Amino acid sequence: RALTEAQQLARTAYGAVWRVEDGFIRSVGLGSDYTAPLSLVLDKRGIYFDPTVPSDLVYLLARTDFDPVLQARARALRIALLQSRLSKYNAGVALPADVVKAKQGRCTILVPGQVEDDASIRRGCPDICSNTGLLKQVRKQHPDAFVIFKPHPDVVSGNRRGAVSVAVAQQYCDIVLDDVSVADCLDLADEVHTLTSLVGFEALLRDKKVYCYGLPFYAGWGLTTDRHTIARRGRRLVLDELVAAVLILYPRYIN
Repeated sequence: RALTEAQQLARTAYGAVWRVEDGFIRSVGLGSDYTAPLSLVLDKRGIYFDPTVPSDLVYLLARTDFDPVLQARARALRIALLQSRLSKYNAGVALPADVVKAKQGRCTILVPGQVEDDASIRRGCPDICSNTGLLKQVRKQHPDAFVIFKPHPDVVSGNRRGAVSVAVAQQYCDIVLDDVSVADCLDLADEVHTLTSLVGFEALLRDKKVYCYGLPFYAGWGLTTDRHTIARRGRRLVLDELVAAVLILYPRYIN
């Protein structure tokens, strides 16, 4: 409703509607706690988390000529992020040492939890649209894997919806890591299985295999294994081209 009203107002004022959202390098803290972001995106076509409409990010990914200089800049940025161990929220404690021993040579799958009423879930998940549903599907497809579930920090804090019951966790996960840093979880994982979480993009930065059960902005470009496809995506990109669009061309940073 709010978008419809904004569009009507824009037509009356002969203006355009631009959507504003947090960027992908966010803050030390939670958005649901009103921690100010360190980057923003401003999108005049749509917004990156809604695959049902075009967006400036998809336009950049589909149309940009990523020259060698831009790719080198993206590569340097990616290396700097990994060396600094930065992620979206930059929060969480160090990984307990005994978790590493629990792998026992099995394929380790990280399943990042999400806020279930988030717009990226409502817009970008055609069938599986809950943390419980995702865990059940991952376990069904990978019965012998060591499955780590990391709940979303906004859900752990009690601010948002998406909690998984103890019974579900015990049946479909090997371990639940509530407050461990994403960077440590990604170090442990062989694969990341996600609906639309930004953790999937951060896994790509670390050369991890990523399986998408929804339609996040980084799916459909030949870098992930996708449950669904979308017609406006299909160009084959290399990782540094994806990084250049997502972290350099699309957002704006606040210093």
